[in-house]
Amino acid sequence: MTGPADHPFVQAVKPLVDAMGGQMVAPDLAQGDDVVLSWEGEDRVAVRLPHLSDSLDHILAELQRRHGVPLAELDRKTKQSVVRILETRGAFSVRHGVETVASALGVSRFTVYNYLNRENAAKGVD
Repeated sequence: MTGPADHPFVQAVKPLVDAMGGQMVAPDLAQGDDVVLSWEGEDRVAVRLPHLSDSLDHILAELQRRHGVPLAELDRKTKQSVVRILETRGAFSVRHGVETVASALGVSRFTVYNYLNRENAAKGVD
């Protein structure tokens, strides 16, 4: 980002922007869908949000970093936990989300659907 990246407000929002896979740009470089954040009446930073498909890739990469191994190497119980996290984060509302997750986990689409159905049955969801 060009501009006052060392401003305390910019530094405060940076971990959130990084976690969601966004990009910080100078407010004067903001484009149509960018979100300009102001502090004390002055524009400080613009946040360029990722496309949904890029967000899923970012979330999968973060989960892999968190677990320290490729997601395909996780045990079944941990893979089920990953699917629950991804469902909560909206991964399966993205086109080809199930296929993308199945590929990352090294399982079939059918297995991902089974994990989802098992979780929903446990919650009593139809």
